Amino acid sequence: MNKDDNNSNAAPVSAQGIMHDSEQKAGDKTGRMRELVRSLLQAAKAYYSESREIMPNLEYDMLYDELSSLESETGIVLAGSPTQRVGYEVSSELAKETHSHPMLSLEKTKDASALADWLGEKSGILSWKLDGLTVALTYEGGELSRAVTRGDGTVGEVITNNAKAFRNLPLRIPYRGRLLLRGEAVISYSDFDKINEEIGDAEAKYKNPRNLASGSVRQLDPEVTASRRVRFYAFALVSADAPEPDASAARQDAPEPNAPEPDAPDIVRTAAFATRTEQMDFLAKQGFSTVEYYAVDAGSIEGEVKRFAERASHSDLPSDGLVLIYDDIAYGESLGRTAKFPRDAIAFKWEDELAETTLEYIEWSASRTGLINPIAVFSPVEIEGTTVSRASLHNISIMNELALGEGDTIRVYKANMIIPQVAENLTRSGSLTPPDACPVCGAATEIRDADGILTLQCPNPACAAKKIKSFTHFVGRSAMNIEGLSEQTIEKLIAAGFIHGFADIFRLAQHRDEIVAMDGFGEKSYENLIAATSTAATNASRARLLNSLGISGIGAANSRVICRAFGYDWDRITGASYDELVQIDGIGDVLAEGYTAWWSDEKNSGAVSDILSLVTLDPSEGAAGTAGAGASGEMAPLPLAGKTFVITGSLETYANRDELKERIENAGGRAVGSVSEKTDYLVNNDIHSGSSKNKKAKQLGVKIITEAEMNNMFA
Repeated sequence: MNKDDNNSNAAPVSAQGIMHDSEQKAGDKTGRMRELVRSLLQAAKAYYSESREIMPNLEYDMLYDELSSLESETGIVLAGSPTQRVGYEVSSELAKETHSHPMLSLEKTKDASALADWLGEKSGILSWKLDGLTVALTYEGGELSRAVTRGDGTVGEVITNNAKAFRNLPLRIPYRGRLLLRGEAVISYSDFDKINEEIGDAEAKYKNPRNLASGSVRQLDPEVTASRRVRFYAFALVSADAPEPDASAARQDAPEPNAPEPDAPDIVRTAAFATRTEQMDFLAKQGFSTVEYYAVDAGSIEGEVKRFAERASHSDLPSDGLVLIYDDIAYGESLGRTAKFPRDAIAFKWEDELAETTLEYIEWSASRTGLINPIAVFSPVEIEGTTVSRASLHNISIMNELALGEGDTIRVYKANMIIPQVAENLTRSGSLTPPDACPVCGAATEIRDADGILTLQCPNPACAAKKIKSFTHFVGRSAMNIEGLSEQTIEKLIAAGFIHGFADIFRLAQHRDEIVAMDGFGEKSYENLIAATSTAATNASRARLLNSLGISGIGAANSRVICRAFGYDWDRITGASYDELVQIDGIGDVLAEGYTAWWSDEKNSGAVSDILSLVTLDPSEGAAGTAGAGASGEMAPLPLAGKTFVITGSLETYANRDELKERIENAGGRAVGSVSEKTDYLVNNDIHSGSSKNKKAKQLGVKIITEAEMNNMFA
């Protein structure tokens, strides 16, 4: 059967067998709609489920608008159309939960005057539309009981343990009824930059705060979430049930510190909220950080939009626009909703400032993973107050879609006023093709297809780029932490033939005369380098060493998790089986398979043996991990197992807090940033200080200990 015979959307044919022009056009439009649905769903899956981007935001919006327009024009809505969906079906190992109230997306506009028309004679509140991951929180009896991501709008992922690691989220609130609210989990630009600074490998750095926030919130290990500095900003109160009488009575018997009086109207009369402003004030009184918002009417809204826009490029919180909602709750709810959008709110997306320029060439950047990324280099242009001349294209699929060629006239913009992107190619010569040879080693490149996304790879295991990036990672701050070995220095040492494997870094003293004579070096630089390598080779942390090896998916956090799970017994760590690994929270099938495959490769295990011939593992860490091991191989509890610590003030026997934190974690404990009821000890050499952490510890009955007392606990 011809495939068209079974196509219910095929355009009709006239009696003479000739398709009329109008019919031909209708068929063309339906075909275009299918292409748009396919492309948009693919992009949505990458964005919502995999925390990555396969097309610029501007392009997605343009394609979405085109599809929406065609649907209106033709009266046809194809099955699975993203105009009828919210987000994308979640796919991870986190538990799933159906939302009690569907989390719909918002209709959008880029025209500020359209907001005034939409608002009419009503008043509204205008707020940032933060760019992170939307989360629904439930509090019962004053305690956080549930946190669920937006997911596809109907079903989300349960991330309660991770939400408890959000930096500014109250775990207990004065209100004792059942409270449901929504907000955005975000990572600020300043924290995003700090996190990237800790990553030695430039190619391993995170692309933008939104993707990092999404990946951080959806981790299986809350410790990773805590390390990413995620913050939560409330933007909507969904429901607030009045507390049961006995709960109210209990609350009066034992009031919370700084809690509102029992007869406070925001506690017992939540149903009386008439406006969104009152709801936001109520959330703020409960201790939540709320999105910044302002009251507006049709006459003031364009001015407020302009003021928000002027601040957007300087704001520390990532945003992709604004949200306008009717202040009058009853009026807004009376408007109902469509299949996808509520009618009481609308989103305003920034009108991207487009600049026209000329594409000069594509730079191909090789990484230690073998991935070779295309970067568009164009004539410098000023956008949003800064000069830009480069933009990542992410992969070959995007480059091909833009049909780029040298000398083409392109339009560029800054996504969310921050990240340079190529919006469109006006010339579309399509003359550029991926290189046949790796720009670093000259080996033949390979184009690989992963779920329809084409990437360029260098398959040569001996590629210098792979070596340089791997060595940069090996000596990085979160790995072996060898100061003075920059990527540029490593490149010189490799080129001189002094470094072939990781262990050679600890043999550099054999090349003293040559290194001292190298350009940019001297006696002092050499001595500093040798001192740094000697320090790293003494009492090395197992987790740092494991992280330094560059095993796919096994970063700093997972390295600590694995080492702790096997009691810091190096033989068990390196010989772990697939079945043992998948029992560890946060280690799934893919990571377990990759980990065991890496260690089964004799070349890899031999390289590690070479390292250990020159590096001494921390004996105290090993002793803590092997004490009391029985014949079955089961490890006795670590000395600090199950204990939570907070460190504050200056230290005497440790270089910094990170060093003490690492030792605590190696002994089975947890080191967190703030004092709470779950904290067991506050470490502070000034026990009698009037610091806020000391005060809170005393208030909660948390024991305050000195550094010396802390050290005694490791025994």
